[in-house]
Amino acid sequence: MDYKLIATDLDGTLTNSKKEISPRNRYALLEAQAQGKKVVLASGRHPLGVYPAARDLMLDRYGGYIMSFNGGKIIDCATGKTVVSKHFPVEYLPDIVGVLQESNITIITFDDKKIYANNKVNDYTYIERDVLKTDMVITPDFLQTVKFDVNKILLAGEPDELDRYQKILTKRYDGLLDIYKSAPYFMELMPFGISKGSMLPLLLERIGIGREELIAFGDHYNDMTMIGYAGFGVVMGNGEPELKKIANYVCETNDDDGVAKTIEKFVLK
Repeated sequence: MDYKLIATDLDGTLTNSKKEISPRNRYALLEAQAQGKKVVLASGRHPLGVYPAARDLMLDRYGGYIMSFNGGKIIDCATGKTVVSKHFPVEYLPDIVGVLQESNITIITFDDKKIYANNKVNDYTYIERDVLKTDMVITPDFLQTVKFDVNKILLAGEPDELDRYQKILTKRYDGLLDIYKSAPYFMELMPFGISKGSMLPLLLERIGIGREELIAFGDHYNDMTMIGYAGFGVVMGNGEPELKKIANYVCETNDDDGVAKTIEKFVLK
């Protein structure tokens, strides 16, 4: 198969444990684009956390895309314009804040330039700030502060506590929100039906590429729909066991250039 679109997650997939894109991964993606392939960086991150990787990979020059917020916002790197933006239903926020009131979990959201967090800040909150390299506003009144459109809500906390509240929130918002973990210490709350896998068809239609021509890479639960949708779904060697069950191929780990080795084997001419 001639794969024409490469969709890859960032954290735990394209980037190594130091959150860096290795020279081999970078070269493989640049070479693929030089051969006419398109690249989309599909991440749960805010666009601010994806732009440096997009610039490094020259997505603006080659007409690639950023799919941030797990598909909630798609940006055409050639023009810098937002193609799609899906908003979180903020009417659910008061109830979510109430459910989490007795927890030690940080509630986080974003506008175009800043991070906003309630005052239950923990060590995991600063991981997100350090990735985005932007200002964080800590507010004692989250609901009064967040009076703007948002694409997602991020919860940060101890893995066991997040697991407990994931069960509570999933039951409470069944059919209303999509809720899944993107790391042991991060949980994503998304508008229902918005995921990497559900938004990729819009992008494929826009650029005239078929599903069978899509190769996708991921490692965590927020990549599951993308891996399942792609014509060739690749899960990293360090990926979740449940993802490996649905993968077409399990490659090397993110610290062993798994993305590059797979591209070299299946994509490059």
